[in-house]
Amino acid sequence: MITILGPTACGKTAVATQLAAQLGNAEIISADSRQVFRGMDIGTGKDLSDYEVGGKHIPYHLIDIAEAGTKYSVFEFQRDFLRAYKNICSRAREVILCGGTGLYIESVLRAYRLVEVPVNPTLRERLEGKTLEELTALLATYKRLHNTTDVDTARRAIRAIEIEDYYKEHHIDETQPFPVIPSLTIGLDIPRELRRERISQRLRKRLEEGMVEEVQRLLDSGVAPEALISYGLEYRYLTLYLTGQLAYDEMVRELEIAIHQFAKRQMTYFRGMERRGVEIHWVDATRPKEEIVEEIIHYGN
Repeated sequence: MITILGPTACGKTAVATQLAAQLGNAEIISADSRQVFRGMDIGTGKDLSDYEVGGKHIPYHLIDIAEAGTKYSVFEFQRDFLRAYKNICSRAREVILCGGTGLYIESVLRAYRLVEVPVNPTLRERLEGKTLEELTALLATYKRLHNTTDVDTARRAIRAIEIEDYYKEHHIDETQPFPVIPSLTIGLDIPRELRRERISQRLRKRLEEGMVEEVQRLLDSGVAPEALISYGLEYRYLTLYLTGQLAYDEMVRELEIAIHQFAKRQMTYFRGMERRGVEIHWVDATRPKEEIVEEIIHYGN
């Protein structure tokens, strides 16, 4: 397998699809915690047009597989990844895993043992009312390192603590008889200032393309505001704007800051993956994607 990871706005999808086209027999499995949801297109940056390369459609998996407003866990991702991986391999095709959700990627590369964790009402009641900062500090006390890049709301932090607490109480190990999948793992490295510039440009573009209207359609379809807020970033801030809790300019300013902070947390997580034994070959994301693809193929050989 070839894995392509990197922070938001570094061009992962474009590189992955170009690589798939070059290989000729590859399919892409998405590792993005929000692209799984239907109707959440602009805000999650699905960029489905990228999957059309040179008149050819690049098959993709784990995009648009869940209803907006529902929950989707790393446990479900690992299960769905394995199903897609086996399906692709059964047809003698190559697999490219591509995304920016570090825990999803690491759960596969390090064959985490994951179990479905039930709701703990007593724990939730005890944590109710605590600030995000307090919850994040509590989460850091657990030995098992949770993916804090996605913990940007109190609700998500409480769920993360709930999972950690369950693992600790039941003495669950991190590894299981999950297939060990050899992977050439490529990280797209982009200078911090350029990354910030791209994030700002992309945010303006998405707003122009109708991101506000997209979130309004989700609300009109019956998706609860609380559910959209729990997804964080674009869906959190746009929902707060549409429900009258933020002014437009305030929403744009706070959202831009939040995305910059998110990209920084992503990079911190990827560096942590390296310390935990995942070998990542970092390549310069500012080069033409064709050159990057040639370098990836060179690594593979």
